[in-house]
Amino acid sequence: MPSIRPQARSLLVLALASSIPAADAAPDPAVAEHVFAEARRLCEAEAGALWGRSLCGPVMLVDPADAGVVASHADAGGVLVRLGAVYTGTLPADAVMSNTAMEWSGTRWTQLLWPVPQDPNMLRTTLVHELFHRIQPELGLDRGEAGNRHLDTFQGRYLLQLEWRALARALMAEDPAQRRDHVASALAFRAERRRLFPEAAHGETALEINEGLAEYTGVRAGLAFAEQRRAHGVYSLAAFMEAPGFVRSFAYASGPAYGLLLDEADPAWRGKLDADADLGRMLAAALRLDPDAATGLAARERRYDPDGEVLAAEQARERQRQERLAGWRRSLLEGPVLVLPLQSTRFQMNPQTVAALDDVGTVYPELRLGDRWGELVVDGGAALVHADRKRAVVALPAGSDGLRGEGWTLSLKPGWKLVPGEREGDLTLAGPAP
Repeated sequence: MPSIRPQARSLLVLALASSIPAADAAPDPAVAEHVFAEARRLCEAEAGALWGRSLCGPVMLVDPADAGVVASHADAGGVLVRLGAVYTGTLPADAVMSNTAMEWSGTRWTQLLWPVPQDPNMLRTTLVHELFHRIQPELGLDRGEAGNRHLDTFQGRYLLQLEWRALARALMAEDPAQRRDHVASALAFRAERRRLFPEAAHGETALEINEGLAEYTGVRAGLAFAEQRRAHGVYSLAAFMEAPGFVRSFAYASGPAYGLLLDEADPAWRGKLDADADLGRMLAAALRLDPDAATGLAARERRYDPDGEVLAAEQARERQRQERLAGWRRSLLEGPVLVLPLQSTRFQMNPQTVAALDDVGTVYPELRLGDRWGELVVDGGAALVHADRKRAVVALPAGSDGLRGEGWTLSLKPGWKLVPGEREGDLTLAGPAP
């Protein structure tokens, strides 16, 4: 699940006239009461219609600056203190702070970072998205995610954006035959991408189920009118083309598009989801299309990128990416590094900035990484998490004390210390004696 929600994803073309109180510097109980009331109104209106069970449950607002909490319910562990209609307290230092679902003090929560969106529709879609995450495991609709590193390559990115353009046209089409034709093009680009990258189907499907369904639910239950939902779907497909990375964020655009199109093609589709469900294949079955027919690609490419603007932009980006990869190889693979062992890891990251480094692992330019040894904060630097997720590394500049480098800082818990690593010049961590 994401830790920092992409802001563009919920900005709507059509907004309701209502507003919410402005956010202060810290969670304000009055604003919190409004947010909790809105969450309750939305989940009671939805009444289990989408997934067969209520989305309602405990919600907390968390200030990432000091871990301060304002909550809608008391916690089972009795840590929070009642303040009027809400409950207040502070999360422990090692707690995850993000837009997500979490277990804490005997209670399963929907957690939202402060400040919450002030646009009413952005607030509603975000609320429902995160309310869904709280019940998602009970529905059997959470999956282990893969890297999707192919979506940082030229071909992977280009074919994804052509798929998005075709999906947007399908969402805008009034005529069912035209809609089906655009869906066929989207599926052709999708099939070609998965032919070129055999691992793509597994990784993409997992993220479309984990995050795509949550975002679809936010759109369906958070927005009152079908026109709003379609406008949101089209806007997200366009807005996400500006995202710096697709590896961990693409499903926020793809998920609602496929879900809304499935609503039209097969209203019973949600009841057919299982552990191996693929939204694209489900839509193909509903429209009697071949999901593996990557035919007529040249003509389809001209149709959805007639001026070659997407192609040119991706060619330029690929040149820049190769330069960036060369720099990461020098600093994160060849140069001296700080090696951080990963065992009980907590991630907070910006999914739009995540990038792949060959087959080695994933690079995070914005990251808050916690483990038994303490916390690493990366802001404008680069941390490489190896594909086996057993270690992370950051580059060690000359003369570094091991606690800070270009764009990163490390805070160690008592008893942990820096020691020489396996390679000359590397550092790693040693814990307190057992």
